[in-house]
Amino acid sequence: MTDTSVDPPRTPRRSTAGAAEGPRPAARRGHRPGTTRPDDGNSTAATRPAGTRPTTARPAEGATGAAHAAPPAAEPSVAGAAGAAGPAGADLHLDLPATGSRRSALMDALREAIRSGRLAPGTRLPPYRALAADLGIARNTAADAYAELVAEGWLTARQGSGTTVAERAEPVPPTRARRSSRPPRPAHDLRQGQPDAAAFPRTAWLAAGRRALTAAPNEAFGPGDPQGRRELREVLADYLARARGVRTDPDRIVVCSGFAHALRLLFDGPRAVLPARTAGPLAVEGYGLAFHRGLLAAAGATTRPLPLDEHGARVGGLAEDPEIRTALLTPAHQFPTGGPLHPGRRAAVVDWARGRGGLVLEDDYDGEFRYDRQPVGALQGLDPERVVYLGTASKSLSPALRLGWMVLPDHLVDRVLAAKGEREAWASALDQLTLAEFIDSGGYDRHVRRMRRRYRDRRDRLVGALAEHAPHIEVTGIAAGLHAVLRLAPGTERSVLKAAAYRGLVLDGLADYRHPLLAAEAMPATDGLVVGYATPPDHAYPAALEALCAILPPPL
Repeated sequence: MTDTSVDPPRTPRRSTAGAAEGPRPAARRGHRPGTTRPDDGNSTAATRPAGTRPTTARPAEGATGAAHAAPPAAEPSVAGAAGAAGPAGADLHLDLPATGSRRSALMDALREAIRSGRLAPGTRLPPYRALAADLGIARNTAADAYAELVAEGWLTARQGSGTTVAERAEPVPPTRARRSSRPPRPAHDLRQGQPDAAAFPRTAWLAAGRRALTAAPNEAFGPGDPQGRRELREVLADYLARARGVRTDPDRIVVCSGFAHALRLLFDGPRAVLPARTAGPLAVEGYGLAFHRGLLAAAGATTRPLPLDEHGARVGGLAEDPEIRTALLTPAHQFPTGGPLHPGRRAAVVDWARGRGGLVLEDDYDGEFRYDRQPVGALQGLDPERVVYLGTASKSLSPALRLGWMVLPDHLVDRVLAAKGEREAWASALDQLTLAEFIDSGGYDRHVRRMRRRYRDRRDRLVGALAEHAPHIEVTGIAAGLHAVLRLAPGTERSVLKAAAYRGLVLDGLADYRHPLLAAEAMPATDGLVVGYATPPDHAYPAALEALCAILPPPL
């Protein structure tokens, strides 16, 4: 009798042929009572009524097509298998879980037995009736599992020879678990640039998505428009004008999949809007994301750093370099040092772009999150024909959403669309419709206000903890955004980062953001930490602050 780990519902009866028989099933359509299914190996000419055709095993559930045209062929009984090639296979040990689909569990157990080499090629399996009786499952379930494995190539079945394990050169060795190159999750995460993932408005977003899909026209489910859904561009034009002071209309907005995608459209590829070979060097702030500098370098663009001070980038140097025609800035909140671009410098950089016939690329990465006074309006409002406004939902909602937007001068719209191609290949139309509904219904404003209060509280708790435990540490860049900069004594940044790593605390050093070509005489290097207070969930924030205060150096 087949040896399994699952007890049958009652002790099976032994047939005279030596195979276990379970309870007699109810009569099936197309199968006359009193006859035996031929694929169980017990059908003979003497037991079939004259003129009847043998019944074949049913195909696996939900499967169609030629793969199941040849289910398990006739299987001889265990006694009748004597003398056939290969082991008789009367005893078969299988471990099946107590719950879940019986057919899937049986198929998984047989695959594993074959994969591991426990069932060698040519091994004859017991008739499906015997196996079903010993496992306490329906006969059709066992027959369907056999048929599916035959179709997959794990088993072979031929009339009069039963079902056997398919011939293989050797068992497939188990694959070695691939080691992940990602570092383990830190104990305390204070990395900048990431909103609190636990705060994503799942319920409101789901409701907006349901409303958007219900109202969406049929053409929304076809190929995407590279400019973006009209619904989203219309609500973005209204929202950006109201909340950020942007001057635009829907036809001058192009939806993209984020800030990096926007840079690639402008600088990279054969149809780049600002190709490096003709656009000349690009002015960038002396401190910024190395990822963005690397992306520009990969596109062939040369970047020249602008020094910073307490009023933002020193844009006066643009006029001194006749080769520069484009500048990339973070005017609302300099990244990462903090602080807005001084009003006089905002006007000066726009005047420079007009006089030079150039462009200013405005990265408004966290413009909604200003805490101590009204947000600084977008630079684009000063001259929509000389400023390209770049915004995303990565800080306000989630970087997983992969939605951003470019507000373009009129003369660049067609060139950007040509760079994108004839069809949208990046931003999901369904996500665009949902975001449009989320903004239009007021859900986006409510979420931003709620998160502004939460992040301001996080900032205040950070400042309070430092005032209590490390009053000698200066904190800057806290009027807006999702991070703060902690100024350290010269020569201490590297040792502090090592101490943080030892305690499982992840955060960035200020040196990582410094442009490698920024001269020390133009702007001396400063030691510091970039602390993202928005990243950890609420329950983990107190422990993260405690770990941060523990690694800060004492006063000199």
